Amino acid sequence: MRSINFNRNRTHVVNFLSWCRKHALLVGVFVLGLNSACAADWPRQVTDSRGVHQLASAPQRIVSTSVTLTGSLLAIDAPVVASGATTPNNRFADGQGFLRQWGEIAKQRNVARLYIGEANAEAVAAQMPDLILISATGGDSALALYDQLSTIAPTLIINYDDKSWQALLTQLGEITGHEQQAAARITEFNQQLAAAKTHMKLPPQPVSALVYTPAAHSANLWTRDSAQGQLMQQLGFTLAPLPAGLQASQSQGKRHDIVQLGGENLAAGLNGEALFLFAGDQKEADALSANPLLAHLPAVRNKRVYALGAETFRLDYYSATRVLQRLSTLFG
Repeated sequence: MRSINFNRNRTHVVNFLSWCRKHALLVGVFVLGLNSACAADWPRQVTDSRGVHQLASAPQRIVSTSVTLTGSLLAIDAPVVASGATTPNNRFADGQGFLRQWGEIAKQRNVARLYIGEANAEAVAAQMPDLILISATGGDSALALYDQLSTIAPTLIINYDDKSWQALLTQLGEITGHEQQAAARITEFNQQLAAAKTHMKLPPQPVSALVYTPAAHSANLWTRDSAQGQLMQQLGFTLAPLPAGLQASQSQGKRHDIVQLGGENLAAGLNGEALFLFAGDQKEADALSANPLLAHLPAVRNKRVYALGAETFRLDYYSATRVLQRLSTLFG
């Protein structure tokens, strides 16, 4: 029978436990260092149109009153607990009133619906947020409630109508402490964009990018400053300039991203050699092509009216990726 040296085994056990304690201490120091580094980034100062705001710590309960901003927050894994919504089950929103490109992700993360359409301060307060985000313009802006909302939690006004979705993502990353996630998403997309450009053969230029509303025979034309316009330009498209003297209407505050076209201005404003319909499927493209007032347009005559999908109404990481995939299919 084999003899057992208990003293030697006890020594091995002691050495092993000592090794475990040493490495556990090192891991603890490493984690503490990470936490200290993260904590060192706060408080942060953020400037918006109302001045300078100080955020004491990284937000843990963000309420987005803007359905447009919510997709970008989800893309960087920011802790969104609730979001404003639009009319449910329309061409670009799901049953919750969340935009289709990220509605399922919001469901998985248990994002609550605040309200449909008009903002409600009581609904926001009920979520006990530590940060509230408002869009500066657009139909989803809760700017009128700023004074009420700012008594609930730090409230920031975000402009999305004058920048690319990548710039918006970067801004939100800095506000929430999720800069690394924002940078990773942008890098991932830019790699896909660069690959797509190498094999895309573009149609005749310049082009027009728009949202078409068949029932009203009207359109919102995306400008060069819009996220949609900037994405098209990043892919090599040239946006057609508006004819001189065209009188376009304005609504929803002074906006930089759209020009509203209707009546006699509709045909004049859609002067691109190709028309790209955001927030629209083939049904909207067919309706535009069938409009007798637009039959003379070069894009209609030459059958260059392209639908980019109902989920592209507002651009964020998710919808921009779908636009890229659609354009690669059309012109790859």
